[in-house]
Amino acid sequence: MTVTVSLVLVFSLLVLALLRFKAVGVGAAIACALFGFYLADTDAADSINETVTALTDAISGIG
Repeated sequence: MTVTVSLVLVFSLLVLALLRFKAVGVGAAIACALFGFYLADTDAADSINETVTALTDAISGIG
């Protein structure tokens, strides 16, 4: 059985945990979210997507 989890869900849970444990403030979390939103519109988005895909494929190949 294969379980697929969206990276958006994983990162949102990470941000929520950081906010909960006060490791990051609300302003910093919003700034990071906006940075990711605007980064997705740049030419770097394709390279980032390819790198993340390669890493997730490598991790899934281990197990």
